[in-house]
Amino acid sequence: MRIIIALLIVVAWIGSASAENLVTSLSNHRVLINSNYTGTSITVFGAIERDAQTIARATAYDAVVTVRGPQQFLVVREKERLGPFWLNQDQQKFPTAPAYLTVLTSRPIAEITSDQLRRRQKIGIQAIIHAPDFTNDRGGVDEAFRDALYRLKSRENLYRENERGVTFLTPSIFNASIPLPATAPPGNYDVEVTLLADTVILARTLTHFELVKTGFEQQVGEVARDWSSLYGFATALLALFFGWTANVVFRRD
Repeated sequence: MRIIIALLIVVAWIGSASAENLVTSLSNHRVLINSNYTGTSITVFGAIERDAQTIARATAYDAVVTVRGPQQFLVVREKERLGPFWLNQDQQKFPTAPAYLTVLTSRPIAEITSDQLRRRQKIGIQAIIHAPDFTNDRGGVDEAFRDALYRLKSRENLYRENERGVTFLTPSIFNASIPLPATAPPGNYDVEVTLLADTVILARTLTHFELVKTGFEQQVGEVARDWSSLYGFATALLALFFGWTANVVFRRD
């Protein structure tokens, strides 16, 4: 009898877990960077589809949008002043840190999730940065470097969290604006949307968009990447040429 009851509970839980289906879309899947680019934004739209036989929930839905930019290798160094000089002391490496990280939520994240859920599912910037796999765990020594990385990236508007960034237009339709500053690096960006209710995850979707250079900037970037030696030599020649030209033009005889 106990086995049958347990099976019924499992079946009911599975049915309730799959009662909501989340559908998301982006306003643009490709953003072009040109000489006039000063930043832009992309809108993510979400719709919640419910099973016709599912009983309506007593509480409203919540949504979390997490955007991760291309991975990069970063090193955060601790500097100490010795007289007139600054010397490097300890350091922490972040081999796969996202160059861009933004979290948008419909309400303050502490109100829609529990501490255990945030840590386990990496919801919110603090949970992502302080996750064990974000960098090498050194028994608490690395925590100051994680906070320093977040602080430095926040100054560049590359790491941010907006607790009112998701707007529900109706009980089952929402949108969010993803800000892309001019400092956002080109590459592939992942957009993860998480649907919650009563601090429980109901559904998740993952979509992508691309930030690419175009025109003259793209050509220069390709030359710098594919012909790095030639690019460096040409840059040095241009610097010498303009330096010599300035010296001739502004020379006082």
